[in-house]
Amino acid sequence: MSSPPPPPPSKAKRRRLLSLPAVYPCEDIAPAPLLASLLSLAADVASRRAADVDAFPVLRCGVRKAVRLAGILLAFLEEVQDAAAAAALPSSAVLGLTELHVAMQKLRFLLADCARRGARLWVLVNAGMVASELRLVLGSVAAAMDALPRSVAEASVEAGELARVVSEQAWRAPVRPDGADERAARSVRSILDQFKDGVAPDADDVRRVLRRVRVGSWSDCSEEIAFLESEICARLDAGDENSNDVLVMNSLMTFLLYCRVVLFDHIDASKSQPAAAAAPAAARCPEWIRPEALQCPITLDLMTDPVTVSTGQTYDRASITRWMKAGCRTCPVTGERLSTADLVPNTVLRGIIERMLLINGVTLPEPSAAGGGGHRHGAVANTAVPFGPAAAGAARLAVAHIVAQLSRGSTEERRKATSEARKLSKHSVFYRACLVDANAVPWLLCLLSSTDAAVQDNAVASLLNLSKHPAGRTAIVEVGGVGLVVDVINVGAKAEAQHNAAAVLFYLSSNSPDSAEEIGRIPEAIPTLVQLIRDGAYRGRKNAMVSLYGLLQSAANHGRAIAAGAVSALAALLLSADRDDLAGDSVALLARIAEQPSGAAAVLSQPGLVARLAEALAASSASSSRSARDHSVSLLASLCRHGGAKVVAVLGRMPGLMASLYSIVADGGSPQTSKKARALLNEIHRHYEVAPPPPASSASSDAGGDRVVRVL
Repeated sequence: MSSPPPPPPSKAKRRRLLSLPAVYPCEDIAPAPLLASLLSLAADVASRRAADVDAFPVLRCGVRKAVRLAGILLAFLEEVQDAAAAAALPSSAVLGLTELHVAMQKLRFLLADCARRGARLWVLVNAGMVASELRLVLGSVAAAMDALPRSVAEASVEAGELARVVSEQAWRAPVRPDGADERAARSVRSILDQFKDGVAPDADDVRRVLRRVRVGSWSDCSEEIAFLESEICARLDAGDENSNDVLVMNSLMTFLLYCRVVLFDHIDASKSQPAAAAAPAAARCPEWIRPEALQCPITLDLMTDPVTVSTGQTYDRASITRWMKAGCRTCPVTGERLSTADLVPNTVLRGIIERMLLINGVTLPEPSAAGGGGHRHGAVANTAVPFGPAAAGAARLAVAHIVAQLSRGSTEERRKATSEARKLSKHSVFYRACLVDANAVPWLLCLLSSTDAAVQDNAVASLLNLSKHPAGRTAIVEVGGVGLVVDVINVGAKAEAQHNAAAVLFYLSSNSPDSAEEIGRIPEAIPTLVQLIRDGAYRGRKNAMVSLYGLLQSAANHGRAIAAGAVSALAALLLSADRDDLAGDSVALLARIAEQPSGAAAVLSQPGLVARLAEALAASSASSSRSARDHSVSLLASLCRHGGAKVVAVLGRMPGLMASLYSIVADGGSPQTSKKARALLNEIHRHYEVAPPPPASSASSDAGGDRVVRVL
């Protein structure tokens, strides 16, 4: 009997900032290896240079004393090690050395948190707690020194003197927040109170706070925001959504967002060019890596959680997970059948992406253990209300500044404002509502005609995000923005702008059939989408097909789509597509078009298309793609219904079609699809005067599907 498989390795928990976990050495450890480990630990702590104010912008005096004390402790331990070379350390030294080891672990964590880039504002507002923790750690060092045996503490004359200095300084070190820290923290609280009242704070007061924590650029603000958001998500994952920390962190995050939007005039590409130039080769993206290799082949977005499938292709986890949940079991790039649904994290590629982003001031989100793909936490992205009144006030003030820059700013100011609008509208439902309420939509629509490619690209991406909000869709339609969006599909400066504009039409058409009909009345709307389906790149075709599918929910648009050549474009794509998802989308659109008699006639007029549909049905059955199978059956049923006996006769003569339909009736389709498949089989049998198909799950046929056995 085979042994059960080992349990999957558990994911290491992320250490929460300002938490100081420590591992106690085992009880039976010998003094010598414990001393060697303690020496290494003390050397690491002492190597930190507290004199570097940029590294420790908060609690500078306390940190300086702690690092200096670690240096003296290191000198003492070296004296003890030299003495131990002549005489072994007594076992009674283990207790004191263990306590020193634990204290130095905590001190190392505390100093790392104080120096961590991105966490500086959070450390500032918690300076009192940090000082208290530092006092406790230094007290532990003093207690551990007193617990050392006299033979160890006075192993030599120098060791005795150093031991007394360490003990005295550890006990007497006055560790408290610096005066400048306390003033800056009070300023932060005052600014947050002003945000609650909807009042913009004095810019000089804000800049003083930022100078204290060494936040001096747009990218520094972004780094702080990314850190706070990751901490909020970690607490939400832990079920601490009602904790005060989440409220304070969100207020600080919007404070920094306000600073980024209002105080910094331009978006810096990196923190400092000299620092980037001095970075080691391992911290830069290798020159042999093509930028497109870092993009997910499905969404063409930068991968945040790259995973590899069984064919060896790499995708973003969220994208490939959605692909497989839709019933697709083939590799989107190669078309090969996936032998397993396992997703293997591509840690090498993630490391390259992470280093590249960090150099440019962006923090890559943590990968999701549940397969979420490292995307923004759902509780953050889907919330329609902020975490507290200060956050709401800061967000509305930042949005008001963005709209003012959109309306009357220079080209450079509009470039930054549209970039900020794009980021905020993607962040959460709340920011989308703020932008719509601040009347950002009309100004973004005006900027669709900008000659600056970046402004246009950011504007259409912002509108795409806003069109996901009901009020945003209403605002775009009410100000007559549909035609402007269609123009971008035609003449957008960047392919990405054209693709995003096509996606906007999908969200606008999703309101109701009336909205879809209104969009269809615009002369260029449907022909533009058809042209993008015919000539566009992969992502453009996908967005255009989805948008056209939404417009076809209005029966009035069927004739417009046929007149625009949609059937021939989709037929060409189906006959030549080397990607299963594009072929499946083509069948779905043709099925909707064929619901009307004129649409069915247009489909039947395309040479070789019906035979290709039968092949597509057999392929969808083999690949277990339920959606493709359902649409194929619906399309064939519509063609029979509107095409009559001639179409039925053609279908009856197609090899393999009967077997595919029987398979669907037996166990391969949804109830509605199975019903349509049975209806098709009945029509074919009646035409050829063959017995009707048996009930579902009781059907059987020979290998060719020509001889039917009735099961009563």
